[in-house]
Amino acid sequence: MRVLENNYTGRPEPLQCTGSRIFSRELRFARAMEFAIDEINNRSDLLPNITLGYEIHDSCAAVPMATKVAFKFANGQEPEFTLNPKCPNVASVVAVLGDSSSSASVGISRVIGLFRVPQVSHFSTCACLSNKQQHPSFFRTIPSDQFQAAGLAQLVKHFGWTWIGAVRSDSDYGNNGMASFLRAAQNEGICVEYSVAFYRTNPRSKVERVAEVIRRSTSRVIVAFMSSGDLRVLLEEFAKRPPPPLQWIGSESWVTDPEMLKSKLFAGAVGFGLERSVIPGLRPFLLDLSAAKAAQVPLFKMFWEETFNCELAKGETQMVTAQGVKMCTGTEDLSAVNIPYTDTSQLRVTNMVYKATYAIAHALHRIVCEDGLLSFPQCNRSIVAETFEVLKELKKINFTVNGYPVHFDSNGDPVAIYEVINWQVAEGGALKFVTVGRYDASKPKGHELSLSRNITWFDGQMQVPTSVCSESCSQGTRKAAQKGRPVCCYDCVPCGEGEISNETDSLDCIFCPHEFWPNSKRDECLPKPVEFLSLDEVLGIMLAVCSIAGACMVVAVTVIFYRYRFSPIVRANNSELSFLLLFSLTLCFLCSLTFIGRPSEWSCMLRHTAFGITFVLCISCVLGKTLVVLMAFRATLPGSNVMKWFGPPQQRLSVVCFTFVQALICTLWLVLSPPFPIKNMSHYKERIILECNLGSAGAFWAVLGYIGLLAVLCFVLAFLARKLPDNFNEAKFITFSMLIFCAVWITFIPAYINSPGKFTVAVEIFAILASSFGLIASIFVPKCYIIVFRPEQNTKKHIMGKVPSKSL
Repeated sequence: MRVLENNYTGRPEPLQCTGSRIFSRELRFARAMEFAIDEINNRSDLLPNITLGYEIHDSCAAVPMATKVAFKFANGQEPEFTLNPKCPNVASVVAVLGDSSSSASVGISRVIGLFRVPQVSHFSTCACLSNKQQHPSFFRTIPSDQFQAAGLAQLVKHFGWTWIGAVRSDSDYGNNGMASFLRAAQNEGICVEYSVAFYRTNPRSKVERVAEVIRRSTSRVIVAFMSSGDLRVLLEEFAKRPPPPLQWIGSESWVTDPEMLKSKLFAGAVGFGLERSVIPGLRPFLLDLSAAKAAQVPLFKMFWEETFNCELAKGETQMVTAQGVKMCTGTEDLSAVNIPYTDTSQLRVTNMVYKATYAIAHALHRIVCEDGLLSFPQCNRSIVAETFEVLKELKKINFTVNGYPVHFDSNGDPVAIYEVINWQVAEGGALKFVTVGRYDASKPKGHELSLSRNITWFDGQMQVPTSVCSESCSQGTRKAAQKGRPVCCYDCVPCGEGEISNETDSLDCIFCPHEFWPNSKRDECLPKPVEFLSLDEVLGIMLAVCSIAGACMVVAVTVIFYRYRFSPIVRANNSELSFLLLFSLTLCFLCSLTFIGRPSEWSCMLRHTAFGITFVLCISCVLGKTLVVLMAFRATLPGSNVMKWFGPPQQRLSVVCFTFVQALICTLWLVLSPPFPIKNMSHYKERIILECNLGSAGAFWAVLGYIGLLAVLCFVLAFLARKLPDNFNEAKFITFSMLIFCAVWITFIPAYINSPGKFTVAVEIFAILASSFGLIASIFVPKCYIIVFRPEQNTKKHIMGKVPSKSL
């Protein structure tokens, strides 16, 4: 329609439809209403003996023209406006069927709604028309876009598309429909890269900008909430420079329009369509249009001439040639052409026209032919059907026509049921509509959408295309939002230490339980490995072998000493203390075995107390030997009687006393705060150290301190006796052994404190073994060497230094 600008200096020109093209699909809708009215007028059970009349007006898909027609319906057909003090509240019609456009229906509703004239639309889907405060007399047989928008959002979510584009008609239909879709998409976690709008009458530059946005987008799925007319304008722009392959998701307005099938750009498109239906007798009615009938009606005349590309002479059908114009012959056959008007294979919106017509007829029937519980055998033709009565009865109708139920809810909407339509390529290369599923809004939430057939996507591919802003985050990672971008755009960040995610696209990582730790992929929590010094590992085996070897070495020395117990070298070195020392050294070597293996309550108590007592016994023996050597030298001085205080009883008593002190410390330790096994999870986060807690750290250091005190005392005394004149000086070897012992345990302290996990135990065992080997190597190995390999030196003279000794 051509819109004129008024200068307000003269009477404005009347609105007129312009353009040389007629949409035969809309003509089919109008003729479907004619067909339904003819059926009703010929029925005996619906409005018997009453003939319905009708008027058909072309709104030109323009709101101004639709509003003009609405005023005619409300005020009558008088061409002049007269001032009348009494304005009759009677419209010229009892109901209006239409319009196809939501914007036009809004314009009509705002006018005739004031007069409570009911309006039943067959194709206006804008959710805004469900608002009864603004549109109190509006009904429709086609579902509201509120349901379609929710269904399209579910469809997009079903195929995993989270990054989409959106284009809409800049009209009530497109704006309201897209607004509903965007709300539903947001609830489904779908992000929209862009949302653009235009109208067919916009400047070409705006259409070009919209097309360029679509071309440059990264999303591969586009939802088009548009009317067919607007989409054709966009197609013309894409014909100049096509966009990359896109998966089109369409609204009902264009996705079932047969004329749109001509565009290969939409191959693979998916969208919602009304249920396909069958109306018996409609096709013969549509084809029952001859050239003679067409010539009598301007609308049919235009349709005929456009369809057959000829010109109808008014009142004539013969062929005439005038100025090169081809005239119609009158033999043209509508059944031979393939146009939307004659295509009754996809009766979807046409059935909505059919149902709307019957809805109005049933409302009139309830007024004219029924009176409460009584039914008149003949309808009362004298009753004047008021518009408010028709409006009231429309709200209550509930019937079935041709197998299709007709009922309106409180918003004037029907139950929303759609078919999922897929544009597939037929054998001849042409596109066709294929029903691949169904959407029923009356079903429980989450079960509305059901697919029954495979879908062919764009480019003919069978695999579902991908359209995401960011690829899915695998297990072991979490989403991290990108600053300034939608939530669907994110980075995949590995889970932190001690965290996992066992789902794709996880928003957060979860911490593993206290005694569990993530695997390398950080998608599963595994029990932390328990670590302790065991006999199953090389270090434990080596220390155990050294411990047993040391004990065997002590046994071998004991055997040698026992075999040569009467020899001078054994007797000269206090054989009783020597055997006691060998016994204590055996215990020292063997006590290190208690440190190897899984700690238990008994092993934790045994290992530290056994270690403390055996080492004090060992050092006590060495200290006794040192005192004996030192005092024996002092006893040789004239007038000295000191040896009577260091005889065998005193030696035994000193060993018992020194050992008793350590035993008392260990007893108090075990009674007050004994060692116990613990799972140490603070040193290493990824594994558990099974170790012995000291219980009382003070008691532990008291045990070590007492051993150290005795060792230092023994070292000092041995150092004082190092220059004794005998040929085989015992004090020298004791001094050397105590030097090794002190050096080992001094270095043990920092190593023990700083060693992690099982190496703490290994350091302690190493100190025990090293000090034990130092004692046996320094004190007993030289003697055994003399006994076994130098028996000539094992004499009293040699020991007393009366025979020069050879250097060893």
